[in-house]
This record gives sequence, structure tokens and C-alpha cells, in this order.
Amino acid sequence: MIEISNVRAKYPGGEGLDMINLSVKPGEFVYLIGPSGAGKSSVLKLIYMDIFPQSGYVKVDGYNSLTIKKRQIPYLRRRLGIIFQDFKLLTDRTVYDNVAFSLHVTNTRRQEIKRRVLRVLAEVGLSHLRSKMSFELSGGEQQRVAIARALVNEPIILLADEITGNLDPASEEEIVDLLEKINAKGTAILMATHDDRLVRGRNRKIVKIIKGRTL
Repeated sequence: MIEISNVRAKYPGGEGLDMINLSVKPGEFVYLIGPSGAGKSSVLKLIYMDIFPQSGYVKVDGYNSLTIKKRQIPYLRRRLGIIFQDFKLLTDRTVYDNVAFSLHVTNTRRQEIKRRVLRVLAEVGLSHLRSKMSFELSGGEQQRVAIARALVNEPIILLADEITGNLDPASEEEIVDLLEKINAKGTAILMATHDDRLVRGRNRKIVKIIKGRTL
């Protein structure tokens, strides 16, 4: 489903990614671990094709970085659910409207929007907060909204970029446990984190990245 092969992607300053190899199969849960600045976010950017390799290739759900056209990139990204550390919620909208936003953009029918939004809010345990404004929520609750928003388009994979970085330890564990439950229902997940504690004892595939190289 995702294949990154022998990728080099250097930045103008000289640093960047050097010989990155990574694969994610359908339904798999993969942790991408490494210290801050190692290149984890850049690997995720390769997958949603915000950056492109100077050598090697990236394949995602039939799209290839060597052949994809610019107009195809938005369609690729609709197949992905992307979650960030800083939530990126709309503060002037309710929980429901934050999750529904991306479906409105793609002209999904109103009844279908309602069905999907209520389903994913139940999945992340926020049905009772759907009318709350996003700024009224705790950090852990806001991250659950972000996960619901990423899920609502029924993606082939969730890309989670340091999503526990702004949370307290208890909320960190709750969010990772939630991702485990989502994965158990069939959604593939690639989670980037610098925190080794979160992956201990979880019996998942782990890819390490150090100074722009996967080990």
C-alpha cells in the first residue's frame, strides 16, 4: 500500500533524508521512531507528496512519485488521514462542524455527512461533545476530534505526526490506545514519535530513523 524505496531528499541547506526505506501493508500499524530532527515529519511529507525525492521513489495506493501529476495530488491526499501535533482545529466551529468540514469541501451529501460524522465521533468517544466548541475541550479531547476528522473520509491509512507531543502522559496513553482500537478495525496507521515509551510492549512493527536514514 505504501512503499518508500532508496529515497534521498536533500534540503537546500544540505540536510534531509538519505536512503529511506519503509513499507506499510494494508491494516498494518507501524511506528516511525527517532529523535527530534531525525526526519520523521519529512517521511510523512513524502507520503502525502508535499516533498519529492531527488532519487528513489514513493508509491502510495497506486500513485508513484515518479509519475504523479500535480492535479492528482489532492486526490491522493483524500485517501489519507493526516493528524498533526497541534490539532489544527477551527476554533470558531463545533466539534461536529470541525469533523464535517472536509466532507463539505468534497460536496458530500448532507445525510451522508451526518452519518459519517456521527459514526466517527462515536468511534473516538466524543458523541456527547459534538455541540461543544473546539476551544472548550481538553488537549486530549481536541486530539480525538482531529483523529475523527482524519477518519471521516474513510482513508486507507492514518498518518500521525507526533500527535501526543502536546499531551500529558495519561492522555498520551489514551490516544495511542485509541489508535490501536482503530487499527484493529482495519485502518492502517503510521505513527511518528520521538517517545520510545509509547511503543514499548505494543508488539508492532518499528522503523527507526536517525539523521535522515532508516535503520
